[in-house]
Amino acid sequence: MSTARRYNAAHDLIERNLLAGRGPNTAFIDDAGSYTYAELGERVDRFGNALLGLGLEPEQRVLLCIHDTIDFPTAFLGSIKAGIVPIAVNTLLTTADYRYMIADARPRALVVAAELLDTFAPILAERPPHLDHIIVSHGAARDYHAFSALLERGGASLEAAGTTPDDMCFWMYSSGSTGNPKGTVHVHSSLVETAELYAGPTLGLRPTDVSFSAAKLFFAYGLGNGMTFPLWSGGTSVLMATRPTPAAVFARLRDHQVSVFYGVPTLYAAMLAAPDLPPADALRLRHCVSAGEALPEELGKRWSRHYGVDILDGIGSTEMLHIFITNRPGEVRYGTTGKPVPGYELRVIGDDGEPVGPGVVGDLRVAGPTSALFYWNQRQRTRDTFQGAWTWTGDKYAVDEDGYFTYSGRSDDMLKVSGMYVSPIEVEAALFAHEAVLECAVVGREDDDKLIKPIAFVVLRDGFEPSDDLRGALKLHVKSRLAPFKYPRWFEFVAELPKTATGKTQRFKLREKVRAMNEPSAAGIAG
Repeated sequence: MSTARRYNAAHDLIERNLLAGRGPNTAFIDDAGSYTYAELGERVDRFGNALLGLGLEPEQRVLLCIHDTIDFPTAFLGSIKAGIVPIAVNTLLTTADYRYMIADARPRALVVAAELLDTFAPILAERPPHLDHIIVSHGAARDYHAFSALLERGGASLEAAGTTPDDMCFWMYSSGSTGNPKGTVHVHSSLVETAELYAGPTLGLRPTDVSFSAAKLFFAYGLGNGMTFPLWSGGTSVLMATRPTPAAVFARLRDHQVSVFYGVPTLYAAMLAAPDLPPADALRLRHCVSAGEALPEELGKRWSRHYGVDILDGIGSTEMLHIFITNRPGEVRYGTTGKPVPGYELRVIGDDGEPVGPGVVGDLRVAGPTSALFYWNQRQRTRDTFQGAWTWTGDKYAVDEDGYFTYSGRSDDMLKVSGMYVSPIEVEAALFAHEAVLECAVVGREDDDKLIKPIAFVVLRDGFEPSDDLRGALKLHVKSRLAPFKYPRWFEFVAELPKTATGKTQRFKLREKVRAMNEPSAAGIAG
């Protein structure tokens, strides 16, 4: 008989609040209403009992494709408390994507938002093996189980499954920015450890905080921001089912007087460019956090000047579950990602496999307690990524003598121009400082001599129009800030950049576009 310590992540996150007397306090506010910790605890128990009542057994899997409403934490935590493994997936994917995930994960049940049933309909008509139950959230259930009806039938009290800290707890599929998504498997202890290592020491979260994450709960960054961290600290989380447009985000920040806001660089840029940007005294922001992509230096400074609150830029990953390098309050250096989160160890490795010196770009490795177990059904990629205690991030970084890490792009995004490495992120940061640029992305393109040079895809701010004069001005702007060989030789003005649903620029799509270009007729070739 096993003597391993029993631990259930869902039981921990709920019971710590009930035992502290926070049962009447508001845990979540969604678009339909608010829910106390006591109500959340009962919903979680009812859903766990409902799954067991349908015949699901511990360690079997349930796929969650639902919007950011109270049903998400109910289903996610209810599954975990019953010992069943939830798999949170992106709500903005295609039928083909979901078909791949269902075939890969082989879930016994699917919880799906009513609005997404049509996307799943062709898959359900094929009757996938193992998928026995369809549960529909927030809408007509057709011939399937209604989420609300299952809650009514489920018992109001559930004893937590006898899991351990190292048991499989939940999966998240990677965003797929570099190809097919990977089922990333996490253990029970990792949820609370992200809060203990980052949310507490860096943000100092407390029960009086109201948090809002524009990054959705199916994203590892959003799961911590919008669920784990508020529950760990006893605070309140605001959920929004719809897309986080600047207007929708402003409404939540203002109406609920949010104190901790989590966004991504693209959203911060759009908010600052919005005509209805609220004045500083209309909000009560205490902390603002950014991750997902590197925050341009000028963007952080503009936000700080307007609101008097720094954006704490950091980097995390699905594999590590949340942020492991971050800027800290009072110690922000815009243009850097900050310093390691205590509890994580970082190495920047050169091509020879040895650590590089200060200021030298290399491959980032991270070790820490929240690392995933493995990628489901992907043995070789697991071996390539998880190397003993170390996780290969796929990111290029340099660290200065003060210990601040500066992002230099993904390992496969780095460009070698005139025999020297060029970071697309560095060029993008320079471009972003120009008043005409709302968003930009830089990739490599062959010139007539088959040599790689940077090409910039630029989304312009309102009031600016594409022109050869603007191309020339942008070229000179970059040359004035960076070494001359780094400037983009071409500028393509576009209405939007291709993004994953989590807001990451899909550079591989831009590289595909570059390959399809007719070089001799391409617009904006610079000398």
